[in-house]
Amino acid sequence: MLDVDFAQFTDPGNLRSHNEDYLGYAAPEPSKKSRNRSWLFALADGVGGQDRGEVASQAAVDHLLTGFRQATVADPLTSLLPRLVQAANTHVFETAAAVGPGRSSMATTIVACALRFDRAVVCHAGDSRCYLIRHGQARALTRDHTVTSEQIRLGLLTAREASSSGSRNLLSRSLGNDMFVTVETNEHTVHKNDVLLLCSDGLHVSVKELDIVRTLDRAANLQAASKELVAIAKERDGRDNISVQLIRIRSVERVGMYRGQPYRLP
Repeated sequence: MLDVDFAQFTDPGNLRSHNEDYLGYAAPEPSKKSRNRSWLFALADGVGGQDRGEVASQAAVDHLLTGFRQATVADPLTSLLPRLVQAANTHVFETAAAVGPGRSSMATTIVACALRFDRAVVCHAGDSRCYLIRHGQARALTRDHTVTSEQIRLGLLTAREASSSGSRNLLSRSLGNDMFVTVETNEHTVHKNDVLLLCSDGLHVSVKELDIVRTLDRAANLQAASKELVAIAKERDGRDNISVQLIRIRSVERVGMYRGQPYRLP
C-alpha cells in the first residue's frame, strides 16, 4: 500500500510584507474500506506585480484540491490531474472577471503531484518546480515555462545569456490569464525512500540540487529539512516568497495495467 511522510513550509521572505504563495494537500480517505489511496500535493505562486496574486494562488490550489477529493479511483491520474488544473485555471480566470472588466488581473503558477500505487503524476504551468531525489541525486521533473527557457530550448539564447536577460522571470504560461491554458503532464514510477520536492521559484533560484540533497541527508526529519531549505534561500536571496513541500515515499504498491485497470504485481 502507498504510504508517505510529508512536510511543507512557506515564508514571505526578507523583503515582501505578504505571501502570494499558497500550498496544500489532499490525503486518502481514512476508511480501511476505501479503495482510493491517492494523495495530491499542490503549490502555487501568485504572479508578482499583478493584482491579487495571493487570491489567485489560493483559488487555484483550493479548487484543485476540492476537485481531487470528489474524483473516483476509476479516474486515471494522467487524465484527471490536467483536467483539474484546467478547471482551476478557469476558476481563477472567472474569479478575476467577476471583479469587473479591466479591473483585475489575476494569475498564478501551479505545480501539482498526485500519487497512487507506485506512480507519481506531475502537472504544472509556470516556473514552480517538482524534483525527484533518489540515491543521493536530485533532478527536476518539470521544466520552467518562462520566455527565456523557451528561447534556450529553441536555441535562440544560451544559458549564460538567459541568466542576464531582462525577461528571465517573464512567464510563458500561468493560470488565470486566459480561459484556457496548456499544462504539462508527466508520469513517473516511484520507489521506496524516494523524496519528491515541490517549490516556488523563491527557493529554486538560490537553492540548487546539491543543496537539496545535502539538506535532506543531515536534517532530522522532513519538517526540519523544509525549514532549513527556506532558511538557505532567505540567506542567499530572500527577495521573493519561498515555499516548499517534501514528500518521502515510505512504501508503494506495485501494479500493472490491463485494459485501463490496475492489478497487483508479485
